[in-house]
Amino acid sequence: MKEQTYILKNKNSFNLVHIFECGQCFRWNRDSNGIYKGVVGNSVLSAQETAGSIIFKGIVGANIVHPGHKNSLESVVKEYFNLDTDYTIIKRNLSKIDQFLKTSIEYGNGIRILKQDIWECIISFIISANNNIPRIKKTIEKLCKTYGKAITWGNDTYYTFPTPEELSKASIEDLRSLGLGFRDKRVYDTTKMILNKEIDIELLKNIADVNMIREELMKLPGVGEKVADCILLFGFNRFEVFPVDVWVRRVMNDLYVKNSDETKVSKEELQNLAKSKYGKLAGLAQQYLFYWRRSS
Repeated sequence: MKEQTYILKNKNSFNLVHIFECGQCFRWNRDSNGIYKGVVGNSVLSAQETAGSIIFKGIVGANIVHPGHKNSLESVVKEYFNLDTDYTIIKRNLSKIDQFLKTSIEYGNGIRILKQDIWECIISFIISANNNIPRIKKTIEKLCKTYGKAITWGNDTYYTFPTPEELSKASIEDLRSLGLGFRDKRVYDTTKMILNKEIDIELLKNIADVNMIREELMKLPGVGEKVADCILLFGFNRFEVFPVDVWVRRVMNDLYVKNSDETKVSKEELQNLAKSKYGKLAGLAQQYLFYWRRSS
């Protein structure tokens, strides 16, 4: 595979740190030169921010996981980073809602929701339950190294995220040895269900009703409401979904609800509040607020 280069000259609403450090993905790592490297489907990419552009380099696999990818780095970048979505308009509309959201958008102005593979999202966010990001990344990397395909680029070897067929070769004990902990059986059973089409990812893509998709996803072991909402937002790109975790509950309570005991603020209350304030852009509002509060 030949190395390719693609240069994104319009850096508006595009910041690598904001995109990769906002908690939506786990397979991108930053080196000592500030260059991020990651695996997208069967492709390996690097991304470097300069004064006036983003420089992407990489090799693009022949067997493309994401439909629509042609064998060009430009095609991979445009789809994965969702470059057809105009974040300038989105941020302008959200900033009008209140000063809190305006401040969070100014802080994380370069956030973009990635178009991630749904299968990878499902397994990754099952692994993320009651876990921290360094450990999540380490576990997923072990999973890929053990069951994915190796790709050599330069002097380094990278690994694709294993397909359901590849991951089905792992026993519960095998998964436990990779550090999945109590999530081992959940990943094992979920893999079997998806492989057997008990939950058909391709069919879910065609369902308009987000609640119906959520109900189907929650049939998978280890997929509760929060994990399902993360899959919907980061895999299905359903921007109206508002995942609630400890940080989101905290910021929403601090800014709007003001309950002296934030643990007593229910997900339903926060999601109804988000729906009324942010509408179909609730998921994007969540990302700005989450990144702002957690980082600052």
